[in-house]
Amino acid sequence: MIRFDRLKGSFSYASQGWRFAFNNDQNLRIHIVIALVVLLAAFFLKLSLIELSIIIAMITLVFAAELMNTAIERVVDLITKERREDAKFAKDVSSAMVLTVAIASVVVGVIIFLPHIQ
Repeated sequence: MIRFDRLKGSFSYASQGWRFAFNNDQNLRIHIVIALVVLLAAFFLKLSLIELSIIIAMITLVFAAELMNTAIERVVDLITKERREDAKFAKDVSSAMVLTVAIASVVVGVIIFLPHIQ
């Protein structure tokens, strides 16, 4: 049986997480602005539903990676404030995840948008 009070709580926690990340992570705000520009371009260029779906999926992956990166950085900071090599490693690899997804999103975006602007 679905417990709607728990479901409501889950959505509340998730929205608090988004607010926290938005207020504390400049890169997430940059990704949001870029996503809005990309979505406006997608509608202006009348992308197909499949193309638009792929664009939305890539945007979602970038957001998910950025949120995960923010969480990992916070957990590392919670564990230690010292400059430790393993803490640096965790943060750097987490940032590399975001960069990898962002680069993949740009490549996919170029593949999708290029035929529409030539």
